[in-house]
Amino acid sequence: MLVIGITGGVASGKSLVALCFKHFGAQVLDADRVGHEVLKDPNVIAAIHSQWGEIVLKDGEVDRGVLGKIVFEPTPSGSNSLRRLEQITHPLIGARIRQRLSELKADSNCSAVVLDAPIMFKANWDQMCDKIVFVHTDPTKRQQRSRQRGWDSEELSKRESRQISVEEKRLKSTDTIDNSDSREETYFQACDLWQAWGLRLPEGLEFPNTLFKN
Repeated sequence: MLVIGITGGVASGKSLVALCFKHFGAQVLDADRVGHEVLKDPNVIAAIHSQWGEIVLKDGEVDRGVLGKIVFEPTPSGSNSLRRLEQITHPLIGARIRQRLSELKADSNCSAVVLDAPIMFKANWDQMCDKIVFVHTDPTKRQQRSRQRGWDSEELSKRESRQISVEEKRLKSTDTIDNSDSREETYFQACDLWQAWGLRLPEGLEFPNTLFKN
């Protein structure tokens, strides 16, 4: 089973590339989704409450919006808060990812798994991967996509400052997909990579028109 990591700058289109590989037959592990699951763990909630108090809780659960504002604050205090949060959550997220990979490896029908993890290198999760795809996107387009998420340039900068640089991600990757143009072009690049890795496309594979609807 091939484990494919996906990395890139914020709003580069990593999820689109993951969907392309999923269309070819890969299973997808979304580290952000696993992180959200971990934040519902009673022990994690208790640890976060101990660190930041009632302000980060809402109806007994972690208020991710409030917590995000604290840890992404571009100050030494914000950096320290993010570090404390990572110490609480990263070991559990990593353990859940490893467990899921172990389960998938036992499945003879699973030829590839995609690990979509924005902080892959920072958390050392790249060590779980056989291939790492860097998704390149023109910075102007990344800013446009960020605005569609409700993030202004300042918010984008905050989030990127908490990750390793885009160039370092590129250098640490084994392959690159350019997502600066059309989604169709991105799809065909992903298809070429899939086959270059020696993976077979499913019988009767059809072009996924629904993947490219806005």
